[in-house]
Amino acid sequence: MTIQMDRVMSMAIKSEASDIHLRVGAPPTMVRNGVLVPLQTPALTDADMVSAIKQIAADKPRVETDVYEHGGADFAVQFQEGDVTARFRVSAFKEQGHQAATLRRLPSRIVKVQEIGFPSKVLDLVIRPRGLFLVTGPTGSGKTTTLASIIDYISNEKPQHILTIEEPTEYRFSHGKSIITQREVPNDVESFGDGLRQGLRQAPNTIMVGEMRDIETMEVAIRAAETGHLVLATLHTVSAAKTVDRIIESFPEGKQAEIRTIISTSLLGVLGQQLLLKKDASGRVAAFEFMMMTAGIGNLIRERKTSGINDAIQMGANYGMRLLDEHLYQLVTAGSVDAKEAVLKANEPEKLRVRLGIK
Repeated sequence: MTIQMDRVMSMAIKSEASDIHLRVGAPPTMVRNGVLVPLQTPALTDADMVSAIKQIAADKPRVETDVYEHGGADFAVQFQEGDVTARFRVSAFKEQGHQAATLRRLPSRIVKVQEIGFPSKVLDLVIRPRGLFLVTGPTGSGKTTTLASIIDYISNEKPQHILTIEEPTEYRFSHGKSIITQREVPNDVESFGDGLRQGLRQAPNTIMVGEMRDIETMEVAIRAAETGHLVLATLHTVSAAKTVDRIIESFPEGKQAEIRTIISTSLLGVLGQQLLLKKDASGRVAAFEFMMMTAGIGNLIRERKTSGINDAIQMGANYGMRLLDEHLYQLVTAGSVDAKEAVLKANEPEKLRVRLGIK
């Protein structure tokens, strides 16, 4: 068959799929509420995949080169059908000698912070003039959606300059009370690190980094937060304690003591999240872990006792803090999610299993 990507994307929109997987040897496969749903069509061939990527990236000539020479390319595409406009984040790549791609549908609107349901204390932190705030979780957990809602909130609360650096740009913001500059890697700037360094000369108040994926980006972001900017970023970690460890351990041993000190004073908080299928299969719900910096947690970081952060979070409930597994337990007891689904997403699954009485 000859794949028609406009039809595939149209089907994804109509069925409210979150993702489209395109692989040689399998039919195009949608993801709906976290469940794989293959289309009732023949398996894709190599010719189909070449055609699919050419259709998706028709106005992006460097994509084909990046896939062949570097193994992959990330970009965004806009799809128009009638009066419906949708954007997809595309990851095109090579696997087992074949071309492949995954398209993630981006929400057509920025979700308001009140709709997301994270702890209200988060808003007290992100309105501060300086510091580092991190949103963490695995791929597909909604980190970008949460960051976008926070940027939208800040933009409508404070008149300032907000700079975003992403690969690719996923949400397009209106300026609100603020001026928002959106830079895309690699179209507007070569890398996250370059975007941050250049951005510091553009007089931003708030900086959003799509992902702190390397030591260069981490260091510039940390020092920007230390020297008077509010920096928002994402990391692929599963708990607040592991987030702190991941940042510190990314640096050479001789530099870790300095980074510990900076983190202990400039980190505002960590919001970790997971998405779970609702018990009635009507959609998905988010579970959150929230840590905000306190004097006690700062001491734990400086003294290399990050293993004590979970206990500090449990004791900090009056600050709005909570562990992911506590929120999972609450969602199960409220009847929102299935107990087995919660255990699969838990940081300490055996403890949660016992607490829920699952054999």
